[in-house]
Amino acid sequence: MFWKRIHLPRLFYNTLSIAGAAIALVVSVTLVAFLVVIATVGESNPYIGIFVYMVLPIALAIGVLLIPIGMLRRRRRILRHLDELPPQWPQLDLNRPTHRHAFFVVILGTGLLSLVSVVGGYQAYHFTESVEFCGTTCHVVMKPEHVAYGNSPHARVSCAECHVGSGAGWYAKSKLSGAYQVYATLRNIYPRPIPTPVKNLRPAQETCEECHWPEKFFGAQQRQYNHYMYDDSTTHWPINLLIKTGGGDPKTGQTAGIHWHMNIGTKVEYIARDERRQDIPWIRITDRVTGRVTVYQDEDEPLSEEEIAAATMRQMDCMDCHNRPSHKFRSPDYAIDQALLTGQISATLPEIKRIAVESMVGDYATEEEAHRAIATRIPDAYREAYPEVFDSRRVEIDAAVLATQKQFSQNIFPEMKVNWLGYPDNIGHFIFPGCMRCHNGKKKSEDGWVIGRDCTSCHVILRQGSGERMQMAMTEDGLEFVHPDGGDDWRDTDCHECHSGTQP
Repeated sequence: MFWKRIHLPRLFYNTLSIAGAAIALVVSVTLVAFLVVIATVGESNPYIGIFVYMVLPIALAIGVLLIPIGMLRRRRRILRHLDELPPQWPQLDLNRPTHRHAFFVVILGTGLLSLVSVVGGYQAYHFTESVEFCGTTCHVVMKPEHVAYGNSPHARVSCAECHVGSGAGWYAKSKLSGAYQVYATLRNIYPRPIPTPVKNLRPAQETCEECHWPEKFFGAQQRQYNHYMYDDSTTHWPINLLIKTGGGDPKTGQTAGIHWHMNIGTKVEYIARDERRQDIPWIRITDRVTGRVTVYQDEDEPLSEEEIAAATMRQMDCMDCHNRPSHKFRSPDYAIDQALLTGQISATLPEIKRIAVESMVGDYATEEEAHRAIATRIPDAYREAYPEVFDSRRVEIDAAVLATQKQFSQNIFPEMKVNWLGYPDNIGHFIFPGCMRCHNGKKKSEDGWVIGRDCTSCHVILRQGSGERMQMAMTEDGLEFVHPDGGDDWRDTDCHECHSGTQP
């Protein structure tokens, strides 16, 4: 038979080369079989992708390399027993069967290896850029980010489109950066929770603006925020706003609105005292048209000249406000509001907002422990305080338990020590300073200009409240904010100074 007539070079017949050839053959057959299966039924498990596109090609390369290494070792052993050295360069004579067979084996093997390498490399590139690879390979480490991403507005945008973007340069940077992350995961020395902001994140102008266009003038956009009170009847308290998104191109018209900050007609730079960029005492605004520069300092705690010289200055971009575009961890207050709004939890259950929120907040070590506690605490609250409700409305109570457990699983991850408090959200100013990092009325220039805290500079209230207390705007100036409890403390206190996401 054909393979019995093949005579390979004498140097090939050694343990190492034969083992390498066997490994290469077995791996090649395995790789082809997996590729056929994947092409036929598809691929859903990230570990299959790692095995096929990363492990098997490496094993194939090792097997192929063992062949010449074994031949070189055998050649050295032969030379030790010869008085006269053979020619140093190999001779190729295709008239000799052994040379001819070896030549065709090498050509065939090289072609096969090249084909597998190209296909495997191409597939490995796309696999390492996939959501499955980023989110589920290291399932404990990345579980919070992956779950939050799946519930975000960007759930159909791949991780790499935001974290890497286009181009080979940033792809290489991301893989080099990821090398330590892999090492930290294998050694179990990764931080819990994963710290933010990501310092080596690609500039937003090169990623976000591939889809979003800040120079597009949006005008105002209407949005309703739905709050539920912590009273006995869980009163619905919606606030309907016009958000002054704005935007615009200084070449064709005046820029305005919130997107004025986005370096369209001005350049905004700032210095933060903390790593999370929540304490901003110094701001510099440069008008791109006139060239005028205005510096604002915190009146209470300004930076010294030495501190300014030593500080790292950052130019504001999308991520300074939209810092949690795809990985929001909602507070219990917000999460239960959404469950009430969508009917997952019946708002007619007495005190359900307070009971559900309190059941989510606890020193739980694992998600399973939290689910067990929620399943106990909510029914027990009604059994003790409202026995008639517990007896007659058990189905609604059980539904509230399931909805609360679901909200916990989507927003709190005890194993990674992840919750809403660990990741400030800079949009708005309800739980975190957000806009008030700059717009707190305490940033003042040498000329006396102040960055104000006027609510109407960013939004106009069209309607607020419910029932007899519902108000609707009759003029373009909108309504003055009314706190649900009827008090006026909000005039001198920022929202985030009272609200923590777990109480009214």
